[in-house]
Amino acid sequence: MELLKELKKIGLKKFLWLTAAGIINAFGITMFLAPVNLYDSGISGTSILLSSLTPDFFSLSFFLIVLNVPLFLYGAKKQGVIFTSSAIYAVLVYSLTAWLITDVLPIDVSFVSPLAGSDLLLCSLFGGLISGIGSGLAIRSGGAMDGIEIMAVIFAKKIGISVGTFVMVYNILLYIICGIILKSWILPLYSVVAYTAALKAVDFIVEGIDRSKSAFVITEKAEEVSAALSEEFGCGITLIDAVGYYSKSPKTVLYIVVNRFQITRMKSIVQNCDPTAYVTISEVADVFRFNTAKPE
Repeated sequence: MELLKELKKIGLKKFLWLTAAGIINAFGITMFLAPVNLYDSGISGTSILLSSLTPDFFSLSFFLIVLNVPLFLYGAKKQGVIFTSSAIYAVLVYSLTAWLITDVLPIDVSFVSPLAGSDLLLCSLFGGLISGIGSGLAIRSGGAMDGIEIMAVIFAKKIGISVGTFVMVYNILLYIICGIILKSWILPLYSVVAYTAALKAVDFIVEGIDRSKSAFVITEKAEEVSAALSEEFGCGITLIDAVGYYSKSPKTVLYIVVNRFQITRMKSIVQNCDPTAYVTISEVADVFRFNTAKPE
């Protein structure tokens, strides 16, 4: 009963996005990468390699489920029921769609890509971009498409490296193994191109084109700068009292979050109001406002 209650929290909208994520990811892999023996990253790439080395009845879909699901279940305690259920569902949709494309639908993906032929550059770019979009949608919807990410979260800190480094090391080892088995480095190198394209697509989907940036503005004309920024962007600004270390003069630190298209205008406004202001700008992955109601 508790499991059903947790699953209901996912909601229909997220299930639809997770379904789309699995379908899109499978389309990119089976229509572009797998037909020309290019390798995706993580468990997906491992599954492509194993399916090419084993009898036909050990399909890509088989390895995706056999390798991914145990990793998600292993990480369930750390990641939670909702995340684990979402990830497993996305992988099942991915596996089912891959099976339909390769074994059921009248599409020949056994030798070359039906859309890009044997052009390795096109296959790596479009395969990486499309599969990356699928992975990004899964992450944005609260799930994941690859069990290696779970293992990275669990083990990276224990061995003293970052999550990104853990995933990168796994993929490098995977591509080296592919090169050794194939006795050629052409396909593994093109697989790196696909991996890079997929990373860019994931970043774009998860963070969006309207990615936010935060700015700290240290100024002695806080009221004037705040009024100008507020009038221009209509956003909230936080003021923090500060003191200059050398000058001992009172200053104010303004904290503001804008999108990347507003950065140039923001800097111009600050410079016009206070040419001596000091500004730092940083990337912001997510912005949340949990309660917009005004206190009574």
